[in-house]
Amino acid sequence: MTIQNMLGVVLWSDTNAQKAVIWCEDQGELAFYTPSDRSVHNAPSLDAGDLVKFEVTVQKNMRKATNPQLLEQSHSPNLQTNLRSSRAKPDVAKTARKVVDIAQYFSPVAPQRIAQSG
Repeated sequence: MTIQNMLGVVLWSDTNAQKAVIWCEDQGELAFYTPSDRSVHNAPSLDAGDLVKFEVTVQKNMRKATNPQLLEQSHSPNLQTNLRSSRAKPDVAKTARKVVDIAQYFSPVAPQRIAQSG
């Protein structure tokens, strides 16, 4: 089983059950999160629109997210609405669809300067 680090935006969550569905930066299959005993820290409360970093594995043909870290709360609060509005309507299926690029939901990571001594 290969573990990969990933960034993503939470599309749906159930805060009581601590479950979430995450749209991944590689635009592959969605990742499903449920807390487990193997988590290295307490699970954060995830809400739709939150930007998270997590580990992803494939188990039984399903992407599983583990060890989520909340990077920015409410990073993309209108993501669900934007995705819904980008779908083509059935009567115009032959026309070009709008494509929503997940990259627009990630801010460029600023390089960090590390102090050196000596």
